[in-house]
Amino acid sequence: MAELKLEELQALKAIPDLGGPPRRVVSLVPSMTESLFALGFGATVVGATDYCIHPAEQLEDMPRVGGPKNPDIDQVVALRPDLVFVNQEENTRQLVEALLEAGLQVWLTFPQTVDEAVDVLRQLLGVYHSDLPAMQVDALQKAVDWATGAAESGPKLRYFCPVWQDESGGQTWWMTFNRYTYASSLLSIFGGENIFADRERRHPLAADLGGDGQDKEAEGDRRYPRVSAEEIIALAPELILLPSEPFAFGEEHKQVVYNLLSETPAVQRERVYLVDGSLITWHGTRLAKALQELPVYFSI
Repeated sequence: MAELKLEELQALKAIPDLGGPPRRVVSLVPSMTESLFALGFGATVVGATDYCIHPAEQLEDMPRVGGPKNPDIDQVVALRPDLVFVNQEENTRQLVEALLEAGLQVWLTFPQTVDEAVDVLRQLLGVYHSDLPAMQVDALQKAVDWATGAAESGPKLRYFCPVWQDESGGQTWWMTFNRYTYASSLLSIFGGENIFADRERRHPLAADLGGDGQDKEAEGDRRYPRVSAEEIIALAPELILLPSEPFAFGEEHKQVVYNLLSETPAVQRERVYLVDGSLITWHGTRLAKALQELPVYFSI
């Protein structure tokens, strides 16, 4: 099968016409899996990824098909789904192509802002031809609007939030996100100011970290730059959040931050926190929990 063109990917984001509500679905997106159950559609889920962990009780006996990026296609096909939920960020283009090649119907989502994430939930109601959970989605939108209004009247807090940590040539570096991501949009609701909002990823790694490598302009997604300690220190974050996923930041990584970023206001004021990563990166109904639990980190 030829590689999907951009316009073909865009077409997969339209609400699929199944002739009625789906009866059997496979979700390859953990946040979508949780949302399906939260909105009352969980009975249609017949398969999910190994990383779909919420809601735990309902998923205890759920057939698992592997990871979001490398599921067992044959197993997905064997579950006979009417629809497979995929996400442009969670899953690969090669995976989507393989699903289509197998004759499966897919719905591709890619929210990059909180408002777009709420819109996906509204579209999900359209997929199931049901308005019953509409009040739940409306309430979520009102909570977003209230939190946004409250933050607009308060001070901004400059933050750094990595999603990965690694080392190259003896140099520790972190991967973070810029303004064109759901995570950045979400944290702005609480008054967060992303210090890397305008930073683009450069290729290869040497170019990203300010070395001698020449940037390859046409290569890859630029929303997740890799940054050095020196670059972070220069931008002086007042808050550092270390999420539990996709990289499992723990106490040992927090200590690395304290050692290498000791000149930042965040470290000097002891405002470095380990955080449940799903609150930051999972769109969908988990947004309600994020609105409840994340504001405390941004209070001054």
